[in-house]
Amino acid sequence: MFSINPSSGEPIYRQLTGQIKRMVAGGQLKAGDELPSVRELASQYAVNPMTISKAYSLLEAEGVLERQRGKPMTIASQASPGQSEKSRLQQVLPQLEQLALAAQQLQLPKDTVLSALSEVFDRMSDD
Repeated sequence: MFSINPSSGEPIYRQLTGQIKRMVAGGQLKAGDELPSVRELASQYAVNPMTISKAYSLLEAEGVLERQRGKPMTIASQASPGQSEKSRLQQVLPQLEQLALAAQQLQLPKDTVLSALSEVFDRMSDD
């Protein structure tokens, strides 16, 4: 469901919060959908449960998640689903800018980078 990369340089809780926000904005997670438990995610990705708990708590404070005692965390009913493609694209622009900068610094041709990105998309679609 999620992709955690401990060596990315971005804190794991931020990776998780960003992915959940994007999945809500993209309509992949809808109001009422249940998220895996803190223990479940911590075990699956071999991270400290407090890291997952921090991500969930931040999302709850932002109104993206709802907590009901004794039940799994769910996507909040007031979470903003189905944002326009333009506003969803705004969420990935910082990563695209970092990718473009790294590619320029490595003197990689634009076509090569776009082809590699397309392959990554294809590979992820197959999973």
